[in-house]
Amino acid sequence: MPPVQGRAPRLALARRLPRPRLTGLGGGLFSTAAMVLVAGFCWLLFDSSLFVYGLLFLPVAAATALWVRPADLITAPITAPIAFAAGVWPVAGGSGGFGGHLMGLVSALSLHAGWLYAGTLVAALIAVVRKAVLIGRRRMPRRPAA
Repeated sequence: MPPVQGRAPRLALARRLPRPRLTGLGGGLFSTAAMVLVAGFCWLLFDSSLFVYGLLFLPVAAATALWVRPADLITAPITAPIAFAAGVWPVAGGSGGFGGHLMGLVSALSLHAGWLYAGTLVAALIAVVRKAVLIGRRRMPRRPAA
């Protein structure tokens, strides 16, 4: 296959990338399941590192905001903190029964709130930009075909 010049290779690459369109509920389930898997990954390989967990939360929040349907864009920044809190349970630490694990969860959420805010901000910014692009496309006058 001969190499193609210009924008054609980028368009071909963009067409091969997955373009899932998740509903609001699907986006929430995706991000929660992904964060539980990330927590298991951090627990197994990085000795329950909350730094690695928070760092991996950012691309999960971005992917959720990119893959949600245009009609459900508002759900992306809402599901991000829920997914962070649901997934942090295995890596939060704590000991001594339910109360100790609950205190570990609360401590992890309060001490690593920066990651939570950063991921939520990433999801919100992506959702706002996507919505602005959609509104801009609707307002553009359509040119008649020549």
